[in-house]
Amino acid sequence: MESDNDEIKERLIEDFRPRLKQHISVEPVLDYILFIENDQKELIRQKAKTEGDPAAANLLITAVLKKPHSPGWFKEFVDALSNAGCQLAADYMQDNLPEPEVEAENDTCVRLIRILIPSLLDMNTNQVCPHCSAKDLITQEDSEIITAETTNKGNRSGARELLKRIIMRGRPGWFSTFLDVLRVTQHRDLYQLMSGASQKASNTASPGFNLCNCGLLTYAEELSSMAADGGPEKADIVLRDYQRDVARPALEGKNIIICLPTGSGKTRVAVYITKKHLDDRREGGQSGKVVVLVNKVPLVEQHFSSEFLPFLKDRYKVERVSGDSQLKISFTEIVKNNDVIICTAQILENYLERSVSGDDEGVHLSDLTLIVIDECHHTQKGGVYNHIMMRFLKQKHKNSRLKKEEKEPVPLPQILGLTASPGVGGATKMEKAEEHILRICANLDASGIMTWNLGEYKKQEAKKIIVNDPFGDVIKKIMNAIHEHAELNPTFELGSQNYEQWVVQTERDATKEENHKVRVCAEHLRRYNEGLQLSNTIRMCDAFNFLNKYQEEEMKSKTAPDSDVVIQITRTERFLFNLFKDNQQELLELAKQPQYENDSLSKLRAKILQEFSSREEARGIIFTKTRRSAIALSQWIQENPKFDDIGVKASYVIGGGDQSVVKPMTSAEQKDVLKKFSNGKVNLLIATTVAEEGLDISACNFVIRYGLVTNEISMIQARGRARAEDSSYTLVETKNSGVAEKECVNEYRINMMNKAIEKIRALNKYQIQAIMEEKIRMTKKKQKGIKNENATELKLNCRGCSKLACTGENIQIIENMHRVNVSSEFSELFILRENSTLQERRLDYETNGYITCKDCGQRWGSMMLFRGIECPCLHVKNFAVTLNGKKISKCSKWSELPVKFQAFDYAEHANRMAPSSDDDSDAE
Repeated sequence: MESDNDEIKERLIEDFRPRLKQHISVEPVLDYILFIENDQKELIRQKAKTEGDPAAANLLITAVLKKPHSPGWFKEFVDALSNAGCQLAADYMQDNLPEPEVEAENDTCVRLIRILIPSLLDMNTNQVCPHCSAKDLITQEDSEIITAETTNKGNRSGARELLKRIIMRGRPGWFSTFLDVLRVTQHRDLYQLMSGASQKASNTASPGFNLCNCGLLTYAEELSSMAADGGPEKADIVLRDYQRDVARPALEGKNIIICLPTGSGKTRVAVYITKKHLDDRREGGQSGKVVVLVNKVPLVEQHFSSEFLPFLKDRYKVERVSGDSQLKISFTEIVKNNDVIICTAQILENYLERSVSGDDEGVHLSDLTLIVIDECHHTQKGGVYNHIMMRFLKQKHKNSRLKKEEKEPVPLPQILGLTASPGVGGATKMEKAEEHILRICANLDASGIMTWNLGEYKKQEAKKIIVNDPFGDVIKKIMNAIHEHAELNPTFELGSQNYEQWVVQTERDATKEENHKVRVCAEHLRRYNEGLQLSNTIRMCDAFNFLNKYQEEEMKSKTAPDSDVVIQITRTERFLFNLFKDNQQELLELAKQPQYENDSLSKLRAKILQEFSSREEARGIIFTKTRRSAIALSQWIQENPKFDDIGVKASYVIGGGDQSVVKPMTSAEQKDVLKKFSNGKVNLLIATTVAEEGLDISACNFVIRYGLVTNEISMIQARGRARAEDSSYTLVETKNSGVAEKECVNEYRINMMNKAIEKIRALNKYQIQAIMEEKIRMTKKKQKGIKNENATELKLNCRGCSKLACTGENIQIIENMHRVNVSSEFSELFILRENSTLQERRLDYETNGYITCKDCGQRWGSMMLFRGIECPCLHVKNFAVTLNGKKISKCSKWSELPVKFQAFDYAEHANRMAPSSDDDSDAE
């Protein structure tokens, strides 16, 4: 019976599945099989690209065995194997099996090739490949693929492809034939390396000898065991051809910038250079000291545990220090006692400054022999990287004078910069782009930028969206009513970025002019504009909840906890509250109707479903603009059963700063989410720009930028998050975002940047200019830093009702950071409200509430509990500021005010609140 024959054939395939997986070249075999559906073929091809032929062959075999079988399926499968050049696999299917001894010998040879592959990759692939083709070790199609691989990715990649295909074809006597090819092509070292073991076996062989009897198998197993235990192979850093090329000048001791696309192994190159640097100095009888600088705390642990420690721990001491680490207080000792130190740049800058100021021993540049600067494109505009490098450049030019005076120069470290893209600094002309890149090179004292295929990326898919939006129309109706009430005439489209900028400036001007009607209207307009942007980005219900919560908070601020206190509600505020109340129900009803959901969200849903349905193991990132949208998108995905059905496991990661009203993520929370993403517990990450730069998010095979494009550097970095071979990069535009146009501008800037990199040469004049600019900047900073204004001339008026809150003479400063007013007069002017989202704990203080104006409910700041004392902490952005009789229109930070406040006297206030024991006894 046909079914019985099918069962025998199925069992035959299953029995030889392990062998077939080793000897099937998937792509050509699929071309000859017609009974597998095209969708399934595409999945198998994707598997081959991402995980290689063995994994894809396993999927292919499963598809072949799938029932019901079409007539002649088995013969078609065998013919496909033969026609595709997989003759050994076809032989297994036709009961034309090799003898057990031959099979065992073949297995041993395969293992030997895999163990010796680091050496074999140095062969001249273009020379060896034609000989292998002539000897029928590979097919003509194999030869073309190997040649293309060598041309596009270098000799070692081509060699790897050649060896893989020789093993896969498994021609009879392939090992000895390949040895002969190495001999003919003058690869004597490789020939002797491989034939030595065989010769040894022949000399010790007895009658009936085969390769596995000679101890070679034991030798292979021993090497494999060593590799598994993290032995020589683990300690040895193997670079690809392009990585070796970009590293070469640094290995010669030159200062350079390595510019490689995200995911191309910049950090691995830096580890290799670090190891060679330390090795060379040790061999020369000198000590080495390497500092690796990063600009984000999570990168410290990432570089330490994933890159530098695994490869260097056997020979060198490696340590990491960040702002989250207790080790930062002993940084000087850490530098002394370790060979490699990975730290945030600010820590090194602090200790370099200490060595100059004489506060303590600190750290000197001369203590270091190599500085690796990650994301080095930030070495500009007065940032911390720039401060460090200005110290370097100043000493470099001092050394030039010392040499002329025949004096000993101060040793300086070698500099290695790493970046995915130096950018063009907003330039629109080639000349300015070249100047921007020259300045970065000059600031890093780099002799050049080493690149490889920079700018070769997949084109993005940009989608413009036109939607029917009754929910947004209601919000616009409310906003226009507010415009009419406040007599405002904006010229920008509601919901746009330009409108947001306009309304922020309008609110500032109104505060300065004490125009409370316009000020409060502008505040509400800003929230409605954000709600409009949210409805264009995420669900209408999320936008409604945001607006509803804002209105509830505003109403709450007009209700005093103490019934004896009456808070003013102006006519305009009452108008605004009633306006929302009148439209609240309509907004709620519209938010419940999915047919009005923004089309961008529908496009995003379709894209996610496509990615997870078309891949065996999908893992991706969605970049979005705001923290609020990241959280809402994560919740939307988790609540959608369609996503759950296809195995989507979503989470979000947002920034740790407190500038946003949305509660930030702690460093520990970020690490936890990223760890889950790395191990697959989370396979879809929704992130703000915190994940764009530097963070190692591997195994990601698709990236979606959802209504978000910033500059060309972010664009390159976001694309680089998708690292798998079959990865995709998609841009989904949301209404009024203009991201498609911005993306086109960024494409132009990337091309301009690449051309500029090719043209730059001389650096010295830019270094001199950079030093002079730094001197001028520091001089201005010192002048600005002289806080000689009288604190009594500073007045803070409530931003809501213009009531005088306090003057500067009543303000004191805690830990050079927190401005507080603990006077009894001030305590009569505010109301303390609880706010659980504000809770923050530090070593000596915590915040667990906020203070508002007793008259109008305007927020003034937070209540800080400092070592048991309640201290009202003022946020200057909540006040209208007057200094020396002049109103300051924009003041968001205390550091912007040239006023020196008196230090908080903890002992005085503690004694005032808690009388001494002597006083207690007197009272008795």
